Amino acid sequence: MPDRGGGPTGPRIRVGRPSRRVRTLLMTLGVLAVLGMAFTMFAGFWTDWLWYRSVNYSSVFTTTLSTKIGLFFVFGLLMALAVGFNLWLAHRLRPPLSAMSMEQQSLDRYRMGIAPYKKWLLLGITALVGLIAGASASGQWRTWLMWVNGVSFGQKDPQFHLDVSFYAFDLPWYRFLLGFGFAATILSLIAAALTHYLYGGLRVTSPGARATAAATGHLSVLLGIFVALKAVAYWLDRYGLAVKSSDFKATDNWTGLRYVDANAYLPAKTILFCIAVICALLFFATLWRRTWQLPVIGFGLMVLSAILIGGLYPAIVQKFQVQPNEQAKEAPYVEKNLKATREAYGIEGAQVTDYSGTSKTEDKTTLRDDVAGAASIRVLDPNIVSPTFQQLQQIRKYYAFPTNLDVDRYNVNGQDQDTVIGLRELNLAGVDKQNWINNHFRYTHGYGVVAAKGTTADIDGRPAFTESNLPSEGVLGKYEQRIYYGEKTTTYSIVGGPQKEIDYSDDQGEKTTSYTGKGGINLSSPVNRAAYAVAFGEPQILYSGAIGEGSKILYNRTPKDRVEAVAPWLTIDGDAYPAVVGDKVQWIVDAYTTTNGYPYASRTTLGDTTADSLTATNNNRAVVAQQNQVNYIRNSVKATVDAYTGEVKLYQWDTKDPVLKTWMKAFPGTVEKKSQISGDLMAHLRYPQDLFKVQRELLTRYHVKDATTFLSGSEVWQVPNDPTNQSNDAVPPYYLSMKMPDQKAQAFSLTTTFTPNGRDNLSAFMSVDSEAGTSGYGKIRVLKLPTSTTVDGPKQVQSQFNSEQDIAESIRLLKGGDSEVEYGNLLTVPLDGGLLYVEPVYVRGGGLKYPLLRKVLVSYGGVTAFEDSLDEALNKVFGAEGATPKPPADDGGTTPPPATGNATVQEALQDAQEAFTAGQEALKKPDWEAYAKAQADLEAALKRAEDAQAAADKNGGSSPNPSTSPSASAKPGATASPKPSPSGSPSG
Repeated sequence: MPDRGGGPTGPRIRVGRPSRRVRTLLMTLGVLAVLGMAFTMFAGFWTDWLWYRSVNYSSVFTTTLSTKIGLFFVFGLLMALAVGFNLWLAHRLRPPLSAMSMEQQSLDRYRMGIAPYKKWLLLGITALVGLIAGASASGQWRTWLMWVNGVSFGQKDPQFHLDVSFYAFDLPWYRFLLGFGFAATILSLIAAALTHYLYGGLRVTSPGARATAAATGHLSVLLGIFVALKAVAYWLDRYGLAVKSSDFKATDNWTGLRYVDANAYLPAKTILFCIAVICALLFFATLWRRTWQLPVIGFGLMVLSAILIGGLYPAIVQKFQVQPNEQAKEAPYVEKNLKATREAYGIEGAQVTDYSGTSKTEDKTTLRDDVAGAASIRVLDPNIVSPTFQQLQQIRKYYAFPTNLDVDRYNVNGQDQDTVIGLRELNLAGVDKQNWINNHFRYTHGYGVVAAKGTTADIDGRPAFTESNLPSEGVLGKYEQRIYYGEKTTTYSIVGGPQKEIDYSDDQGEKTTSYTGKGGINLSSPVNRAAYAVAFGEPQILYSGAIGEGSKILYNRTPKDRVEAVAPWLTIDGDAYPAVVGDKVQWIVDAYTTTNGYPYASRTTLGDTTADSLTATNNNRAVVAQQNQVNYIRNSVKATVDAYTGEVKLYQWDTKDPVLKTWMKAFPGTVEKKSQISGDLMAHLRYPQDLFKVQRELLTRYHVKDATTFLSGSEVWQVPNDPTNQSNDAVPPYYLSMKMPDQKAQAFSLTTTFTPNGRDNLSAFMSVDSEAGTSGYGKIRVLKLPTSTTVDGPKQVQSQFNSEQDIAESIRLLKGGDSEVEYGNLLTVPLDGGLLYVEPVYVRGGGLKYPLLRKVLVSYGGVTAFEDSLDEALNKVFGAEGATPKPPADDGGTTPPPATGNATVQEALQDAQEAFTAGQEALKKPDWEAYAKAQADLEAALKRAEDAQAAADKNGGSSPNPSTSPSASAKPGATASPKPSPSGSPSG
């Protein structure tokens, strides 16, 4: 044994092999480490399988996994065989040692060093390249499934007359195969060249022949394969021109052939293909000629041709043929791009009509009564009032509402009503005592829906709740109120076992419950518990006594995550929204099918196109994961997630979309037919915001249909920045029930405005019918304003609001003390040829932590009003300040009739006034029992007044006296005083 250390007089330390005990310990630790790694991998696989099985989408897991495994082994094996075979062949073709030069003899020590390990080295190299290639190929599972399951689009491109499916499904797969072929050839060439050099087949510094005949033949074949693949690449590049993006002044992301592509690049690619084929044959011919002279000349010719024909010639054509007469040369190709882009984004049916932008009616007072028919103007901004919902309806600290609430419509008393809605979700940050049991066993779910009428507020500026309290009660009926799945529910919960959950609290104390839904994964099995303990990094799951018979674990609980997991081939909309559907709370999630292979259609980046002032402050509303470019999109799937059970359902929405049909072939049984959508669910489906934002961005240029105007750029629009804040982000689209000029009645719509490029005046107004289940759903209407006149845009209207002295003074007073003023959504409504702007103004301050509606800004035809209520502002703008507006058709309430001089009528109206006041007081508490009684008293008093008035009229009674009407004397709040509803609930 060797000795270490110690001098002549010092101790000598004997160092040898580790003892048997140490070796056993090290071996044991190594085995345990391997087993630990193996179980960690198993835990990830097993928990994924359990989750997919729990949501009844196990076929998605198995199909995806089997496809990845298949691609991994097939392409990994092919790469390993290609490299391994060429290594073996190069070694076999080595020259005898006697023929080696002095240069090669100097490499003897390297050859001798690897000689004992040649087989292992060969296996190691091939295994490594195989693993890398297999892992890369497994990531192409979507490309493979789309290629093998692709269906026809039924449309052909205008250049090569091939079905669009060739570009969307076939070409990506062919390009992957080509890339794999290049990688295999290059790695094989490198491996073979190094082996030939190491064993004397190649020489660098020695005199004489640089390569043996065997090495020459071997490497020439590999080079020939490389050049042959280049020929295939040239041929595919011809078709790739139809989906190639390029810089073009007409648009930022131009896709498709232009004049120079069709008349220079296309023939150049064909010529280069022929040259590459000839060059490849010359390389293959070296097997017989044993000389590289002709192949090298051919390869040089191919490189020179690529520079001259593929680069210089197109530049000459562009410079001397296109630029002098660009409009005439490019017009035919622009027309193809216009048509394809409009088809790919679903905007080919957009109806663009001229709109004057100014009213022709001289007496504006006559328009006052038309406002109610033009739109149900929403003064409750869902993006501002979340703190108000939080303050008034949070009830307990461990509940919370999302940052941005949602707009939906509900049928109340037979009329559709725009409603702002939010769920009271679980907020673990509000739990006083934070520990594992509380966070994962006791506080597990939110409770109830809170909703308010969108078109009004109460007299104090608070939302007029139609569904409130805990448990929630109101106009939405009975439904399962526990919210186990929601946008804010991002942690796991363990439910259904021996540990009881906190349900909600009332005056009698805490109520407990135990989950009985079908969702979740059973933890009764020790294997399941161990797997989740490893997967979640929480060892207590394995041994905690709080887990027992019936315990289930709930995770992956946000609606977007669940839909994305069961349908990884879909792009998910940024805004999932809740709805009460029958006796359940359902999250509704819009999902899209996309491709970037639609010929001639210009590309867009979803993450950029869908960004606005809301996504800038709330990442939950952003399509942040989709930064890849697409040039085809369809809202093909409507998905639902049950807020109690977590059940996910996918419904086919676009029955003609070939991309969805392709994925339905790849994953059969995962998407239900459109006919399976219930009537209750259909009533809450709407046009998705992200698709609308993509379409509006495209329409800034593609609203024109002729190439000349498109090329001139004179009609380019832009989406204006949000004028209500200083973020410089795009204004978000707004949901609103309104009537466009060609419509006979209001429809639930999504709206936006456009301004000319680089200017602030209005150029167009856009809306899409968002009412699912109707014949008009998806109809895009664009009102185009004349370019010869100037109509104020959103920013100018906001500036006008801020610059008027009276309004500015009022705003200054509202900001007194520590108060803050917040501007709500600036809504635009077409009315009698003009445009009506309405903006609610909220004040947060005076010790309050939440905003209240205090003022409403209205502008029409250059006249501006800033009043306490919408009705007062409309009256002022239209010169009808003394008028009493008609009650909305959807109000469902009963308003006392005008008083008369008849004593019986006066007495009845006095009783009605008292009942009305009692009802308003009951609303403030709220006390629904007292409210119902007040309603009944009010109806009885009104009946007596009507009967007395009728008798008086028959006998020649006195004239009306409106000043004594209860509705006239009621104090106005954010709008006219809320009208009572016979149903016993506030209609808002």
